[in-house]
Amino acid sequence: MIQVIAGKKGSGKTKRLIDLTNTTAREAAHDVVFLDDDNRYMFDVDRKVRFINAEEYHISSADMFIGFLCGILSSNFDVGTVFIDAFLKLCHTELADTEPVVNVLKELGSKQDVDFVLSLSADPEELPAFLKQYLI
Repeated sequence: MIQVIAGKKGSGKTKRLIDLTNTTAREAAHDVVFLDDDNRYMFDVDRKVRFINAEEYHISSADMFIGFLCGILSSNFDVGTVFIDAFLKLCHTELADTEPVVNVLKELGSKQDVDFVLSLSADPEELPAFLKQYLI
């Protein structure tokens, strides 16, 4: 399953994502991962969550980002939810070009029984149709 939290900069997306991460970590029987582009929120996320600063791994394209996610999932079969803050920044892509990445996430989620929750810095009204279906 894919879920998307969208909003303009400063609209509270990250706070909402962190709250959802912490709630999931308290209630889930599986492992939870939180990907971000820096360490700013490391101590806001529950200690049971595997916090990863993805920028430390020199990801420079959408393909590298997908490979990075596959590495995380293949190394830990207990991952059940992956929260991704600053999705566009981590993918190094524009909003209109994210459909292939979202399709891979959908496939990975289905095959590996993993949920993905993404935060997007974009006006929810201006999201492409392929993303609007995932808005929460």
